Amino acid sequence: MGHRLSAIATRTGDDGTTGLGDGSRTGKDSLRVDCLGEVDELNAVLGRLLAQRVPAAVSACLGGVQHDLFELGAELCLPGQMRITPAMVVRLDEALAAFNQALAPLKEFILPGGTLAAADAHVARTVCRRVERRLVELVHADGGNPASLQYLNRLSDLLFVLARVLNADAGSGDVLWRPRAPDTA
Repeated sequence: MGHRLSAIATRTGDDGTTGLGDGSRTGKDSLRVDCLGEVDELNAVLGRLLAQRVPAAVSACLGGVQHDLFELGAELCLPGQMRITPAMVVRLDEALAAFNQALAPLKEFILPGGTLAAADAHVARTVCRRVERRLVELVHADGGNPASLQYLNRLSDLLFVLARVLNADAGSGDVLWRPRAPDTA
C-alpha cells in the first residue's frame, strides 16, 4: 500500500464518484465499483463464518481466501492489473479435493443449513455466485482476468463442500431435500 489511510471521511465521494487505485474517478454506480462492493461483501461473510468455531484446516483455507479476495479487489481497483493467478485456482482445486475426500458421496440434493457455520458457508457460496455473475458482466463489458472468473467459480464449489465439512465436524450431517409430491387436487 503506497500510503496509509489517516482520514477515513475524505468527502471526495460526496458527488457520487469514487477514486480507483490508478487515480481515476468513476461513478459509485459503475459496474466496476459494484464488483468491488460484491467482493467486499463476500469477504465480510467469510469473516463472519471465521468468527465461529471451525476446524483449523477450514480456518487456514478461508483465511487464505480472504487475502486472495483482497488481491481481487486490488485487481478491480487497478484496471488492467491481473492479481489472481492460475496458481491460486490450483490451490483452491487442491483444497476442494482434499476436503471433499473425507465426505460421503452425495446421492441427494441438500438444503442450506445444519449448523450456523455451515449455513454461513452456504450464504458465502451464494454471495460468491453473485460476485461471479457480476464479474462475468464486467469482463464482457471491459475485459478482465480469466483466472479471476475461474477462482470465483472454484471458490463457490469449495464453499459448498466446506458447508458439508462443517456439518460433519459438528456431527450434524447434511440437511437433505425431500421433494414433495405435486398437488393432485
